[in-house]
Amino acid sequence: MNSIEICAGGGGQALGLEQAGFEHIDLVEYEAAACTTLRLNRPQWRVVEGDVRQYTAMHIKGIDLVAGGVPCPPFSHAGKQLGADDERDMFPEAIRLVEESQPTAVMLENVRGLLDPKFAEYRANVIATLHKLGYEADWKLLQASDFGVPQLRPRSILVGLKRSVARHFSWPEPGLIKATMVGDVLYDLMAADGWKGAKLWRTKAQAIGPTLVGGSKKHGGPDLGPTRAKKAWEALSVDGHGLADAPPEKSFVGMPKLTVRMAARIQGFPDSWQIAGKKTSAYRQVGNAFPPPVAKAVGERIAAAINAAASKKVRKKD
Repeated sequence: MNSIEICAGGGGQALGLEQAGFEHIDLVEYEAAACTTLRLNRPQWRVVEGDVRQYTAMHIKGIDLVAGGVPCPPFSHAGKQLGADDERDMFPEAIRLVEESQPTAVMLENVRGLLDPKFAEYRANVIATLHKLGYEADWKLLQASDFGVPQLRPRSILVGLKRSVARHFSWPEPGLIKATMVGDVLYDLMAADGWKGAKLWRTKAQAIGPTLVGGSKKHGGPDLGPTRAKKAWEALSVDGHGLADAPPEKSFVGMPKLTVRMAARIQGFPDSWQIAGKKTSAYRQVGNAFPPPVAKAVGERIAAAINAAASKKVRKKD
């Protein structure tokens, strides 16, 4: 099955959908460093570097999936929640691409704030527009920790499918994968340079981490989010006031900081996934990513629905 993805970022959703069986035709991304990350890890992918508002999908009508992790500031609790009045709202562009390419399925993810009551009319309008285009669609809140990712990271997911396919779709069931703890997931990285306190730290970090916050260009450097998030990381014996360039040294005393690689693991990226750019840019890509295991879980259900509908169609012809 094939797909296009907009606002692809550092590749979290793209990787998860690849693992679910989708082959990407185009990946559209504005940030140069993120485009470098995508090309670095998958040279065969066609990365379209530029504004999604200048991208057209007329050349690929009838694809299987249009996906994207559209910008979250219009709906984030950390912002002004301007919704449709925010110039960064890319849902209209996603809908335009759906109309142009007429895919079998649509999958868009965003922050939890999009499911707030104040955006009920906005969500209803998106559903109604997709309905007019021939899709049955719904929103769902999924927690990354329910899919083996060691952080909460609640995300609002929109899945829309053509009516002949929608009846075969069901959301992935949470909790089928055992929850993972920050201490267990990061222990080998924390101990990589011989830190004597790594084992003790592991026992203090036996919990699911709070949501990583990627931040924006308006912020100076990388850290683990606002005050409340930093306090939550402190409870796991992690210093959230910035990121480290390397794991703790042998004689290190105190609370360690995460490295970009550690943050990537907490997002569910495999260690083989390379993040391009300097620390701030690299962490922004990681912190804003859609965890690959969650994207994979939803993508597998979409793929299963498409296959089931196709099989039924073949049986009818026979």
